[in-house]
Amino acid sequence: MKLSLIFIATSLFAMQSIAAEKTTLRIGVQTSGTLDWELSVLPQSPDFQIQTQPVATAEAAKIALQSGAVDMIVSDFLWVSQTRNTGAEFTFYPYSNTSGALVVPGNSAIHDIKDLVGKRLGIAGGELDKNWLLLQAAGKKQNVDLNATVEKTFGAPPLINEQIKNQRVDAVLTHWHFAAQLEAQGYQQLLDGKALQQSLGIQDNVPTLGYVFKQSWANNHKAALNAFFAATSQAKNRLCDDDALWQKTTIKMQSAPAILRQRYCAGRVNAWTNANQQAAQQLYNVLYNLNSKVGSSANLAAGTFWTAE
Repeated sequence: MKLSLIFIATSLFAMQSIAAEKTTLRIGVQTSGTLDWELSVLPQSPDFQIQTQPVATAEAAKIALQSGAVDMIVSDFLWVSQTRNTGAEFTFYPYSNTSGALVVPGNSAIHDIKDLVGKRLGIAGGELDKNWLLLQAAGKKQNVDLNATVEKTFGAPPLINEQIKNQRVDAVLTHWHFAAQLEAQGYQQLLDGKALQQSLGIQDNVPTLGYVFKQSWANNHKAALNAFFAATSQAKNRLCDDDALWQKTTIKMQSAPAILRQRYCAGRVNAWTNANQQAAQQLYNVLYNLNSKVGSSANLAAGTFWTAE
């Protein structure tokens, strides 16, 4: 009996020791985002455990990261480069290839960027939103100054979706999952982020959205981070391959149409090479030349992209 009790006690102590060795990853998760889908189906790992912190908006997520309330958020590499130029040490690892989309009503007379001239455009985000900058750059290639020729309305994605539903705008440029919701209701996607990038001559995929965290923190937790990134990739694949799991995971949504899953799965990042990072620099150059407020120089700040080496 004593030996059994000793064995149980020893086993419990060993289990507690293993748990104690796990790195806790504190992640800021937007309530209207998609990150919580895959976090909810992550495989168990001996290297890390997740602690999520809900944040209302992208700006709130940035504040949480900067204040140290969380270790990691999802944001874009433009912001990472901006902060590094002001002395911060944030760095970026890709999360998704899917970004924003230009959406119009199904019976709209808008079929191309040129057709936006004189129209009302709802934009999710602000003046420096990456999707808005991309659309302007694409318009410039067609000799169209969208900033001067469209009536702009900026706001949060849910508000922008309501604007087009109530016919207060003629088109919207919004985040991909809000665009997918509109598509499921009969609206039409004209251009997505990838198409806009290609219109600018950028052929390699540039994941504009990624995990953002402090470089020094990452260097001290490489094993946990690498295990986390591998686990999130597995989670994405599970959601894309398992119908029942997808339905269970998205049950909190009023509607999770097939097009939403299609767009989500199309965003899986299968490669993050030097060619992708060079394409990101090329994209940054285009956006910087369009609006110098994008950064303090024509080049991305050194260390913008994180590698485990």
